[in-house]
Amino acid sequence: MNTLLHPTYFPSISHFVAMAQVESITFEIEDNFQKQTNRNRTYIYSPNGIQLLNIPVKHSKESHQKTKDIKIETDFDWQKQHFKSLEAAYRSSPFFEFFEDDLRPIFEKKQTFLLDLNFETLAILSKCLRFKIEYSTTTEYFHEVETTVITDCRGLVEGKKDKSVFEPYTQVFDDKHGFINNLSVLDLLFNEGKFAMEYLKKQKLIIK
Repeated sequence: MNTLLHPTYFPSISHFVAMAQVESITFEIEDNFQKQTNRNRTYIYSPNGIQLLNIPVKHSKESHQKTKDIKIETDFDWQKQHFKSLEAAYRSSPFFEFFEDDLRPIFEKKQTFLLDLNFETLAILSKCLRFKIEYSTTTEYFHEVETTVITDCRGLVEGKKDKSVFEPYTQVFDDKHGFINNLSVLDLLFNEGKFAMEYLKKQKLIIK
């Protein structure tokens, strides 16, 4: 079965559960950009609880702009802020230092387009997780797809509507705030390391 997904910034655990359990993956790149979705944001576990990391994008006068045409706003040093936030959240986690050098290029290289950045995060995560991700991309947009041949997981991009609940694992600040479900896969990676893929393959996804 093929799964259809949006490429997102350091994808959620849901996204990786969807990818880890299928034969083939197709990424939607012909959609219109929508604000307040995981296209340009991710969530981590900070010392104060859940924290949003948002990539600023350039606004266009056009009412409908394709995600693949969205440019990153460079006037604000979001990369420095995001890396500092990750350090504050995960420096004391078991595996942050192990993966730090692999992830650092994301926060040093300047990308023009959001889509290029999202695919780069995917490539780095693939390396860290030792998970070979082979995928194709869409050539046109379909509001609905044939569900007998493809599983439409594009709705996962709207994190607030994702109802999947996953097995708890140890998190850095869970003694303060308890287990926080379905954060960026970075949270799982920094806390579980080489066991992250095994975890992803066992989880159940709720798709609506």
